[in-house]
Amino acid sequence: MIPFVRDIKFEYGACDHVSPLIRRVVARNPGPFTFLGTGTYIVGQGQVAVIDPGPDIEEHLDAILAATRDEVVSHIFVTHNHMDHSPLSPALAAVTGAVIHGFAQKGGAGEMESKMEAGRDSSFAPQVDVSQGGVFHGPGWTLEAIPTPGHTSNHVCFDLKEEQALFSGDHIMGWSTTVITPPDGDMGAYFASLDRILERDFQTLWPTHGPPITEVRPFIQAYIDHRRAREAQVLGAVAAGHGRIRAMVPVLYKDVDPRLHPAAAHSVLAHMLLLVREGKVVTDGEPAIDSEYRLAG
Repeated sequence: MIPFVRDIKFEYGACDHVSPLIRRVVARNPGPFTFLGTGTYIVGQGQVAVIDPGPDIEEHLDAILAATRDEVVSHIFVTHNHMDHSPLSPALAAVTGAVIHGFAQKGGAGEMESKMEAGRDSSFAPQVDVSQGGVFHGPGWTLEAIPTPGHTSNHVCFDLKEEQALFSGDHIMGWSTTVITPPDGDMGAYFASLDRILERDFQTLWPTHGPPITEVRPFIQAYIDHRRAREAQVLGAVAAGHGRIRAMVPVLYKDVDPRLHPAAAHSVLAHMLLLVREGKVVTDGEPAIDSEYRLAG
C-alpha cells in the first residue's frame, strides 16, 4: 500500500513559509487532477525563483506578485506543460522580467490523454531548455534540473541542493498515483525516472499538488511496488485468457468505480506497451486498446 499524505493547511492566495528557503502559494484550481490546487513554489529571498507558476488565473498572478513584492524574480522553472503548471509563466515573466526554464514539447495530446489530465499548454515556449538538465544559481540557492520522463515525455524535476529537497511536479505526488497515458506517457520511462530519483536520496519531496513527502525512500519504493504489482496482474490476466484490455479492466479494477474504467484501460495500455517491448507479451500489429494480447512463447 502507498502511504499517501493528504493533510495540508493553507489559504488560497496566501503565501506560506514551508521551509527556510521555500514559500508556497496555492492556486484556486481544485479538481480531480489537481487535488486542492496548484502549489506554486518561491525559492530564496531577495532574488528568487518561481517553480510551476500554474494556471492562467489573475488572482493567482496577483498572489505571486504580492508574495515577491520588493524582490527580484529572476528565474521561472516549469516541470511540464500541462494547463495547471505552465500557462501563467508568460504573464509572470512579462511583469517581472524573469527567464522561463523548461522542456518544450513537440506534438499534440491524444483525445484520452487530454480527458485524463488538465490538458496541454501547447503554447509553452521556455527561453532556456532544460531537457538535458542543468544547474542554476541565485543568492543562497542552487537548483538542478533533472529530466524525469514518464508522466509526460518532457517532465523535469528540480533539486534544491541546500535543502536536499526535490520539486517533483507530477512525477511523484503524495495524494495520488501519477497518471501515465500513452502516447506521451511512457511506463518504461516512468520506472527509470522513479529509480533515478530514488537513488538521489532526497530528504523531502515537494509535489506541485498536495503536501510534502518526508519519508521519501519508502514512499518512492511503494510507488514502484504498486506499479510492479499492477504489471504482474496484467500478465496474470493475459495468462488467464483475458487477451483484450477492455475485458481485463473490470477484473483488475473490480473495486474501482466503473466510470473510471476507461481511464484504467489506458493505464493498462501503458503497462502493455512496456510488456510488448520487453518481449513478455505479443500482439498482431501495433499495440492498442483494442488489440488482442497473448503471452510470448
